[in-house]
Amino acid sequence: MEFQLKKGYRPYEAYQYLEPGRDFKVIDWADWDWAGRNILPLNPEEEIRCRELLERTPYVSLHDHPDFTTRDMSTCEPLFDAMRTGRDRCGYEALAYSNIDCIFDNMMDGTNIISSPNGWKWIDIIHDLGMRLCDLAHQDFIVHCKTVGDIFAAKKEGKIAMVFVIEGAAPIENEVDRIDILYGLGVRQLGVTYSESNALGSGCKEDHDGGLTMFGKQCVERMNKVGMLIDVSHCGSQTAYDAVVHSTKPIIMSHTGAKGVWNTKRLASDELIQAIAAKGGVVGIEAAPHTTMSKTRMTHDIDSYMEHFEYVKNLVGIDHVGFGVDCMYGDHVGLHHAFAAALSTGDTSKTTVPYQEVPFVKYLENPTEASWNIPRWLIKHGYTDEEIFKVLGGNAIRVLREVWS
Repeated sequence: MEFQLKKGYRPYEAYQYLEPGRDFKVIDWADWDWAGRNILPLNPEEEIRCRELLERTPYVSLHDHPDFTTRDMSTCEPLFDAMRTGRDRCGYEALAYSNIDCIFDNMMDGTNIISSPNGWKWIDIIHDLGMRLCDLAHQDFIVHCKTVGDIFAAKKEGKIAMVFVIEGAAPIENEVDRIDILYGLGVRQLGVTYSESNALGSGCKEDHDGGLTMFGKQCVERMNKVGMLIDVSHCGSQTAYDAVVHSTKPIIMSHTGAKGVWNTKRLASDELIQAIAAKGGVVGIEAAPHTTMSKTRMTHDIDSYMEHFEYVKNLVGIDHVGFGVDCMYGDHVGLHHAFAAALSTGDTSKTTVPYQEVPFVKYLENPTEASWNIPRWLIKHGYTDEEIFKVLGGNAIRVLREVWS
């Protein structure tokens, strides 16, 4: 396969308007394709169909982190030093090689340790957001996405619409008006919790789930009023269910899998998936290392990943599933090891079933690679054009039209 850049891309490196070493600390970031450029093979007819489909179909990635880890992941310190600078590097060129038209950028606030080793501080996420928006203002390939119209305009011009997301609501503390502030700064999606409990409700890490708090209900109401998309990916099951019921608009679970395929705290029960679908929402399937595994495969690869996709599709229908692969550029497994405590990966992905750990999830290792291979897998497995249109972006756009309006 010949790798081609999007037509709207002009070469740009993050923060290139500044002088490295003088205006900011030089970091030895990883290569975006450090694990290779792995592509599922198609025959010539399938290649033509894939190319034509992607030209017509808006591709929406519901959850990603298009930033980098450091090249040296042998110890935690180079990565920790990079995260303390508060200047994450967006992979502009890497994204230009992708099929993505709209990416939900969840930044790196779970590892945002500018002022605290525990992350998730209000001042730090505002710093992170402002830094990223300043960088975006100095290039013209990535468009700050605030409306559905921005998605279609970006696709037409060969660019990418970027939706900024705060993955967990802990930084708003007990201030419901901070939802308005985030919206005003261009954030269009907010997670209720990130694994640990906060003032809104219980995270999926907890042994006991108290459900959505009264303050959490107030926050759900405010998000509905301002047009903030609600995500319950890292919530405890009861908290997530309460949010679905209390919301007057569809919500999403942007990056998860099915407990019915691989039973961990991090994944979703049938009942929760059905509740999200009944409200008109969408479940995005994630590919972060060692999440969407299966007993069929006993490891993590594209087939175990798509087993979760097909399970959700069979449970609630093709209209309520999409893709939020939850990838980044660089050694994602290494990042999980380094930030195991902060990201609660050990607690939420714990299983008594032994499995083969992978160094990277081949075919889904980063946002670009995932965007190449998900449509190719769907074509190889007999999905129709209409079905592919829905799961690559149509379902997500339907929800955004209702919530962002």
